[in-house]
Amino acid sequence: MSQGKVYLVGAGPGDPKLLTVYGLECIQTSDVIAYDRLVNPKLLEYAKEGAELIFCGKSPGRHHFIQDEIHTLLVNKALEGKTVTRLKGGDPCVFGRGAEEAEVLAEHGIEYEIVPGITAGIAAPAYAGIPVTHREHASSFAIVTGHGRDSKGQDHLNWSALATGIDTVAFYMGVGNLAYICKQLIDHGRSAQTPVAVIEWGTTDKQRTVTGNLETIHDLIVQENIQNPAMVLVGEVVQLRDKIKWYEKIIETETVTP
Repeated sequence: MSQGKVYLVGAGPGDPKLLTVYGLECIQTSDVIAYDRLVNPKLLEYAKEGAELIFCGKSPGRHHFIQDEIHTLLVNKALEGKTVTRLKGGDPCVFGRGAEEAEVLAEHGIEYEIVPGITAGIAAPAYAGIPVTHREHASSFAIVTGHGRDSKGQDHLNWSALATGIDTVAFYMGVGNLAYICKQLIDHGRSAQTPVAVIEWGTTDKQRTVTGNLETIHDLIVQENIQNPAMVLVGEVVQLRDKIKWYEKIIETETVTP
């Protein structure tokens, strides 16, 4: 039996139309699709008849598959001669553990490709009317994990650099840690009045955006019951939202249309 191949595919941030053409081709031709929790289920409708669909989703505190089991799954399916699409939300190499999976496949001599996807740190703000860069407001942009501390409480982030050296900072998975994030940025030199946006379910018809500043945003998202998945964006570019927001206007129009 000939060995199969694995495609590590970014499904994009939620809107199924933001999937790349190559990503769509991978879904359409694969024998197995191993997909994550934040993958829009509409994308699975493009799978060919008879394709095996395997849910590998993870949410805080609840893992359908642990990462080692996902590694084993990908290796075994490829060794069976299957073509496998490992479908991940956003981009596979932006907090998607795609590099870890590629390493395992390489160690086993299995052929693979990495198919980039649009990451939420850029797409969710764009759909909320917030550009991550702007000629007058932001010439630098960083994407950062919102899990600033490890299981022992040690913080590995360079808060001084993030607070004073980067114009726009996007925090992934940061809602549960937002009070800590805001305090660290303020304590390391960022103005407490720095604008902040939190975008829930970005690029989907459930998108909601709450804006404030480093001093007020935590209380505001508690009041609005903002939950994961959500993107936290810090920087002066957030001020542009009132002028150029567009997607939520479309959602509102579709909601009231009979």
